[in-house]
Amino acid sequence: MPVPRRRRSRAKRGMGRANKNLSAPAFTECPHCHEPKQPHRICPNCGQYGDRTFKVKVVQ
Repeated sequence: MPVPRRRRSRAKRGMGRANKNLSAPAFTECPHCHEPKQPHRICPNCGQYGDRTFKVKVVQ
């Protein structure tokens, strides 16, 4: 089983973790009801995706 040759320094470890941050999800406006929704997803408000209508579960 492979084993690292040398221990990574604190600086190198930090550089590797520098880009592992989370970004906020993007939102667009639904063309049917004008509510915010995530792109390429069914609208949680009206249930539309493109020209199709889907049933939307209401989660409380």
